[in-house]
Amino acid sequence: MKILVFAGSTREKSFNRQLARATAAMATASGADVTHIELGDFEVPMYNADLETRGTPPAVIRLKQIFHDHPAWIICTPEYNASYPALLKNTLDWVSSPVRSDPVWSDGFKSSRGKIVGVLSAAPGALGGLRSQSHLAPLLLNLQCWLAPVNFALGHAGDAFDPQGALVDEPSRSKVQAVIDQVLWAAARLQP
Repeated sequence: MKILVFAGSTREKSFNRQLARATAAMATASGADVTHIELGDFEVPMYNADLETRGTPPAVIRLKQIFHDHPAWIICTPEYNASYPALLKNTLDWVSSPVRSDPVWSDGFKSSRGKIVGVLSAAPGALGGLRSQSHLAPLLLNLQCWLAPVNFALGHAGDAFDPQGALVDEPSRSKVQAVIDQVLWAAARLQP
């Protein structure tokens, strides 16, 4: 099963980027065909309908294709002001925006419809970014994704990783693995 893993952050020492790397390694060990992307590797401007009328940026088309090619996703979302960050919203807005002049991408939901999505978060506080997950869920449902009911918010993330980037404690690994397992299980059953 192909699975896309990414974090909604570009900060160099982002806990969510660390969590995405650890999740990608765990999903690979579970037998998944994992693509781990860094959103900072894509030159995507802030969404602007006027800009879009002049032509969808090539990096957006690349992202649309990547999201489309993966029946399952795991998103690691930071929490900014009790919600998910602008980077993540901007990415999903572009990915779901129709390209009216392109017959392949004229359907705005082509890249997201029916995708199985697991959500993780990490934060230095005790809640682990849980509030960002509660705000992200309606957006994903609006994009016609299937949202995995099992999620995990990694609290006290500053102490959660070893120097190699793996999760330190077994309960955290088990909870991340539960999200991976459910996403893979659902994707195997719900994807054509």
